Amino acid sequence: MNDDLATLNARIDRTNELLQRMLAEVAKTPSTHAIFVDAGYLYAAAGRLVAGTEDRRAFDLDAEGLIEALIDKARTIFADSRLLRVYWYDGARRRIHTAEQQSIAELPDVKVRLGNLNANNQQKGVDSLIRSDLESLARHRAISDVALLGGDEDLVSAVEAAQGYGARVHLWGIEAPEGRNQADPLLWEVDSQRTFDLDFCKPYVSRRTAQGYEATGAARPAREDVRFVGAQIAAKWLAARGRESLVELLPGHPYLPGSVDQDLLVEAEGLLQYSLRGQADLRRALRDGFWEHLRAQY
Repeated sequence: MNDDLATLNARIDRTNELLQRMLAEVAKTPSTHAIFVDAGYLYAAAGRLVAGTEDRRAFDLDAEGLIEALIDKARTIFADSRLLRVYWYDGARRRIHTAEQQSIAELPDVKVRLGNLNANNQQKGVDSLIRSDLESLARHRAISDVALLGGDEDLVSAVEAAQGYGARVHLWGIEAPEGRNQADPLLWEVDSQRTFDLDFCKPYVSRRTAQGYEATGAARPAREDVRFVGAQIAAKWLAARGRESLVELLPGHPYLPGSVDQDLLVEAEGLLQYSLRGQADLRRALRDGFWEHLRAQY
């Protein structure tokens, strides 16, 4: 009898030990977040706020710069969490990537998902893609939080599905010049809300009729020239801010904080006398040159 009791106690102790180890491993596992962007909402809302129009043909959106700004914002909000990826939802004829969508798809940590675009340039199937991905990620415990940039009431079911599996959904939006550009039922359903104002959006939207550096007739610079300018600016940045700032910046590689990225862009355009807005490959070369110089100094 005593032997049986001793064996039982040993098994209980072993089980408790295993549970403690498992809990310790869970505690060490970082939480994970994702960013979901309804590009249709983003273009319409940002275009209306900055350029005064929702017509995509009337303005350029620096998607790469904006995505990096969103990643930087998420890193601040979800400080103890790692980024899974950015999901970019848009429409296209026969679901064939446009050149702009292809350049976005080539960005690191970005997944482009396409619905159809009908004859009236209306997106079809995007909401169902968002729901499917959001529900799947939440069900498999791949995310603990998601930042959802959108405004359509049809997204309510996606939010409910994710929350049903324990994920928290944070609604991000673009400031509306008048009234609201997000459905009330969506605002009621999410766990938190955040709105980006004109100052946040303005660096990434420019009217195509606006006069820029191209008006001077300057030729498009080569990628290597832009990369060199990036390294030049990095050297100046490091001399002005010192090694402590470098140590703080390095963990974010390959992303730059929004303020640093915008300063880099503006200074590079001044040196090159050429606008890099909407030039994804040149913007990437600029950041590559900036990072290469900084990492070489560490």
